[in-house]
Amino acid sequence: MATKNTQKIGWIGMGRMGLPMAERLIKAGHDVSIWNRTKAKAEPLAKIGGKVVDHLHQLKDVDVLFSIVATGHDVQEVLYGKNGVSSQAGKMPPIVVDCSTIAVEESAAIRDKLKQLGADFVAAPVSGNAKVIKAGKLSAVVSGPEAACKTATPLIEVFAPRGVSYVGEGELARVCKIAHNVMLGVVIENLIEITLLTNKMGVPRHAFLAFLNNGVMGSMFTAYKSPALVNCDWTTTFTPELLRKDLDLGLELARKMDVPMPVTAATREVLQGHFGAAMLQKNPEEYLRKDFAALAETMALAAGMKLESENKNVPTGLET
Repeated sequence: MATKNTQKIGWIGMGRMGLPMAERLIKAGHDVSIWNRTKAKAEPLAKIGGKVVDHLHQLKDVDVLFSIVATGHDVQEVLYGKNGVSSQAGKMPPIVVDCSTIAVEESAAIRDKLKQLGADFVAAPVSGNAKVIKAGKLSAVVSGPEAACKTATPLIEVFAPRGVSYVGEGELARVCKIAHNVMLGVVIENLIEITLLTNKMGVPRHAFLAFLNNGVMGSMFTAYKSPALVNCDWTTTFTPELLRKDLDLGLELARKMDVPMPVTAATREVLQGHFGAAMLQKNPEEYLRKDFAALAETMALAAGMKLESENKNVPTGLET
C-alpha cells in the first residue's frame, strides 16, 4: 500500500457531513475522487483539487473508498447496487470505510458482501456535525479487520483529529454510534426541559445556559447547541427524522440484549410528539427538515410557553 499522501482516495456522499470531511482530506494534500448523486454539490471541492467523477464505477481502482450516506440501503446501492462501484467489473477497492449511521444487521450484510468482492470493510461512524468538523473537533469510532483499520486510521484522523477509537472486529463501531446518538436524544430533551423550566420562572435562557456550560455539567454538545436554544435558530445540523431512526435502533438493540432503557423510550415518545406538532405548521415537511433542537418549540407549547429569540451573541464553544 502506498504512503498515505500518495494513496488514491474515493469519496461517496456530499451531504452536511460528507462535504466538509472530504474537504479536509483534499486540503491536507490527498488525492480524492468524489461522487455524489447530485453532482453540483461536489463542484465546490473540484475548485480546491477534488476530482469529481460521473459514475460510481470510476471509483473501483482507488486504494481506500469512503462513504457517508443516509441509510443502509443507500450504502448497499452505492457500493454494489445496479449502478454501484462494483457494477462494471465486479471489482471493489481493497478497503471500504463507511461513516454512515446504519443498523448493525445492515452493516454485517454489507461486510459479508464486500468480503465476497475481495474488500475489507471498516465501520467508522463519527461524532459531531459540520460545525464540529470545521472546528477540527470531530472524533470517530472504528471496527473491522484490525489491519484495514490501521491503514484507514491515519486518513480518518485527517477529518477526525480529536481521536479515532478502535473498538474491535465486526460491527461494534455501529453499536457505539447508535449508543452515542441515543445519548444525543436524551441530552437534548433534558437540556430543553431544564432550560424551559428556568426560563418560565424568569431566568433568561442565555444566562442559564452560560451557567450550565461553565460548570461541571457543561459539554461540547451543550455549548454548541446553546445558540440555537437562545436564539431559536433551527439551522439544520441533524433532523428529527434521523434522530428518531437512531432512537429506534437503540431501543431495538436493547430489546435484543434485554437491557432496560426507560429514559430512551420516554425520549422517543416525546420526540414523536414533535412530528405531531409539525402538522400544525403551514408546511410540515419543511418544518421537519429543520434541526432536531426545534423540539424546544414543541416542548415549550406543552409548557404553555412560546419561544422567541433572545437575540444574544452566544459562544458555541467551537471558536478557535
